[in-house]
Amino acid sequence: MARRKRKGSSEATLDMTPMIDVVFQLMIFFIVTLKMTKDYNPEVKMELTKHGPLLKNEEKAALVVEVDRRGYLSSHNAKMDKATFRTLLKSRYDHLGEFPVLIRADKRTRHQDVRAVMDICSETGLWRLTFVGIKDRKIPE
Repeated sequence: MARRKRKGSSEATLDMTPMIDVVFQLMIFFIVTLKMTKDYNPEVKMELTKHGPLLKNEEKAALVVEVDRRGYLSSHNAKMDKATFRTLLKSRYDHLGEFPVLIRADKRTRHQDVRAVMDICSETGLWRLTFVGIKDRKIPE
């Protein structure tokens, strides 16, 4: 059925549905791609160090393992136990071959907890271990 036009009415209508759809799609895109958390555990307080090399861009392929003061392990802010860490290392080693491992240990961590991480790495066949410290107090931990 055809609509009749009113006399004297010059109203123009605009369909806002496609514009709202685009806005929602953009919001979803930015929310999904936004990095919400840090990769590093904020509870790990690093030790100030004067010696040691600065990390370069080639270390991006490295796996960063964190040991907090209670001895708990995490990687990319995901906590795990030692068995899960061993499985993660083994599967990554089988897929990529040898890769460097960066150990971020809290300055209050017991040596035996750091040693356990080193033992798991050596059991897997990984020998390129580096301990991460802070060279300058201006750099955030």
